[in-house]
Amino acid sequence: MKLLLTGAGFIIQDFLSFADDLKDKGVELTAITGVVVEKEKMQELADAHGIKELYTDYDQALAKTSADTVYIGVPNFLHYSFAKKALAAGKNVICEKPFTVKYAEFKELKELALKKGLVLVEAITNQYLTNYKELKDEVKSLGPVKIVSMNYSQYSHRYDAFKKGKILPVFDPKKGGGALMDLNIYNIHFLVGLFGMPKTVKYMANITRGVDTSGILVLDYGKFKAVSIAAKDTQAPITSTIEGEDGSIIVNGPANVMDSWDLYHITDLVKHVDDKVYPHRMYEEFVDFAQIVDNHDMAKVEEMLNHSDEVMQVVQKAVDDAGLELE
Repeated sequence: MKLLLTGAGFIIQDFLSFADDLKDKGVELTAITGVVVEKEKMQELADAHGIKELYTDYDQALAKTSADTVYIGVPNFLHYSFAKKALAAGKNVICEKPFTVKYAEFKELKELALKKGLVLVEAITNQYLTNYKELKDEVKSLGPVKIVSMNYSQYSHRYDAFKKGKILPVFDPKKGGGALMDLNIYNIHFLVGLFGMPKTVKYMANITRGVDTSGILVLDYGKFKAVSIAAKDTQAPITSTIEGEDGSIIVNGPANVMDSWDLYHITDLVKHVDDKVYPHRMYEEFVDFAQIVDNHDMAKVEEMLNHSDEVMQVVQKAVDDAGLELE
């Protein structure tokens, strides 16, 4: 898999912090593209990681690069346009979460990728983590699930600026900002990956200047209920609990990291699970992405797109229920 990286922001820098360890897994850092003001930073990253191609124009990058796959790490509101251009250029696409701001945009990308036989996957860490896969197998031991509660409350270092009137992308409704898209999206992937589509979706959001700075998402699965809290304006211990008639599972830390989890029978700790393959949360997904691309595994692509489809439906229902106007 030969990667074209988009942008030089936090997520790309975070990826590059461990990307050299992916080289023996078939991942080649081929190119990087961004805007002109990012050129100096991109050059630093390129020099540090042996990236030979550097572009300051995305269209030119797609036309000239020898990369076969585009990793989209730009702000949320650009995911759709960047992915669409990449697919049109015949490139495979790995798109950061959330896939798109609107469900209709995702559906268009999904149809285009499958029609052209191109890989299109969402970079959503928890679905690929060993700790999460093992938790999925263990949930059945809990008996009938009754309650799931999740909390990802993390005070944003950009929130103080927001209160003073400075609107950065993460708090800009016109750029797909807000707690639902930034933090609760991990919880939604966690829940949908375990239980599929809920029967109903309710999103009670705290909205300031058109953006949800925090909110409570309630998913009704019929026989059990799930509550998912995410906040960028408060701080609290980050944890998730799955409660069944025969036991419970407590996830330690955020759903995108899946650091470890504990299985309880009533109040007795049965086992502690921490089977991380690699310290960085993104490593396992990119190992899988390389295999998917190199093997042109379209069955896996369809499986993951169907998962993302359900997630995007939940997101759209939450947006509509809260009356958010994301662009």
